[in-house]
Amino acid sequence: MNSDFMSLMAGVIHFFSQPMNWQGPGSIPAHIIEHVTYVLISTLIGAAIALPVGIGLGHSGRGGLMAINISNIGRAIPSFGVIILVFLLVGYGVIPVIVALVALAIPPMVTNSYVGMREVDPTVRQAAVALGMTGWQRLWQVELPIALPLIMAGVRTSAVQVMSTATLAAYVGLGGLGRYLIDGLAVRDLAQVLVGAILVAVLAVVTELLFAGLQKLITARGLQ
Repeated sequence: MNSDFMSLMAGVIHFFSQPMNWQGPGSIPAHIIEHVTYVLISTLIGAAIALPVGIGLGHSGRGGLMAINISNIGRAIPSFGVIILVFLLVGYGVIPVIVALVALAIPPMVTNSYVGMREVDPTVRQAAVALGMTGWQRLWQVELPIALPLIMAGVRTSAVQVMSTATLAAYVGLGGLGRYLIDGLAVRDLAQVLVGAILVAVLAVVTELLFAGLQKLITARGLQ
């Protein structure tokens, strides 16, 4: 067992040390760019859908539980199943992958933005009303700054989940780091599979750290 592990580690080191794996269209940097592109597109689309819904419902206090339950359907349906279904409907391309990843990204952002808005202290809302603030002023100047840490936590959770799941793009013939997993399993090259897993794990950790730093940067100092 120990010799097999050492052989696997040697294979991983050999893979990383080969110059040909760092140059060209099928290289590590190229697959990372493809992978991150899927994640960015999906997370941005998910945020454009989820944040207005969660923030709006949290501000009004109506329909939130229904919206959260509906958005959580994205967690219940396997992403791979969504990819295959959309693939059968629209054919080959990036759309099936983006649809599945967006469905995965939406629930945490809807839930956190709604909860963040509802957890704003009612006395703070009343003070804003007493000061003569309009609904939009209360939303942008009072409620959103207070709810922002929870909202950003939802965005961070979504981004990390999407980063980890974007490997599924390789199942429908696209690129990304999932190629190392699919191609490695096809030829029983466990070293290549482990390389893909390591790269995805590193990107997930980097994503977590970047969004945690962004969350701290844009959160008011008194709320940190």
